[in-house]
Amino acid sequence: MTLAVRYTSARTLDTAPADISPPGPGEVELAPAYVGICGTDLHIFHGDMDARVATPAVLGHEMSGRIVRVGPDVEGWAPGDAVTVMPLRWDNTCPACQAGHQHICQHLDFIGIDSPGAMQQRWTVPATTLIRLPDTLPLDRAALVEPTAVAVHDVGRAAVKEGEKVVVVGGGPVGILIALVARSAGADVRVVELSAHRRALAEQAGLTTWDPATTDVPELVREWTGDAGTDVAFEVSGAAGGVDTAVDVLGVRGRLCLVAIHPRPREINLHRFFWRELTLVGARLYDRTDFEQAVALVADGTIPADLLISKVVPLTEAPAAFEALESGGDVMKILVDCTDDTQGAAV
Repeated sequence: MTLAVRYTSARTLDTAPADISPPGPGEVELAPAYVGICGTDLHIFHGDMDARVATPAVLGHEMSGRIVRVGPDVEGWAPGDAVTVMPLRWDNTCPACQAGHQHICQHLDFIGIDSPGAMQQRWTVPATTLIRLPDTLPLDRAALVEPTAVAVHDVGRAAVKEGEKVVVVGGGPVGILIALVARSAGADVRVVELSAHRRALAEQAGLTTWDPATTDVPELVREWTGDAGTDVAFEVSGAAGGVDTAVDVLGVRGRLCLVAIHPRPREINLHRFFWRELTLVGARLYDRTDFEQAVALVADGTIPADLLISKVVPLTEAPAAFEALESGGDVMKILVDCTDDTQGAAV
């Protein structure tokens, strides 16, 4: 029997048998090994995305695993190959796709939200979504490739350059990944985060952190930059105060990269944008080159995956893991172990 974690209604998850059918033309069947729980998954769990998510919904899009079967017309892939999945399916006909922006297709199927995700023991996906993993990369660490690809895309959208000063507002998993990717690009980075646990973890990764509850962040930036302000700020907190901080720290012609999802409109200091000729850029998802760079960063240790993984739980304990993440505390990234030894899944 193959099991899946399913969202059925607000704050309700279950584990139930999942249907398995042979992969069709252009498809592959995967044995997911590890699946990360992210902020979007929590939004679904809270019921915030019920207008979009059809229940029962199998969650999960941060994953690693191995191919079990390949369907007709699939070339270049074989059972046993280690892979992750870029969970995007686009129509290639809408104006966004026609302009070359398939990753933000106007009719995008985000696999794991709009269609069944990876938190199950068998998963069938289009072969076009596969990203190859090095055999030397442990599959638990490889589950961090997808959020790292988000960070790579964010840093690219902000056009971070060597020697620039960067502030990341929000030190959760994506915020820390952005800081690490920006540092790998040669930037001088500071992370602004309220949680002492998250600050300590970021500092273990070699990052410098500031606590906005006990320090005047704009004043620290003035001292750090000689009153110039930062070149780039990333808003990853999702809070109104985080938006204010990200705008306040920017210098002349600074770039604000909006990463967090803000479900309601926020007030923003537009006079600051006018006065300093600031630029606001949005950053959503990723493309294949972002994923390939993310694989390299996780594989070579630039991303300290072991440090970021707080806990690994079996698939049957996934509902409790969602509650643990919701409560906050000393938790960064929880992985769900989907391996099914009874079916011979290679992990």
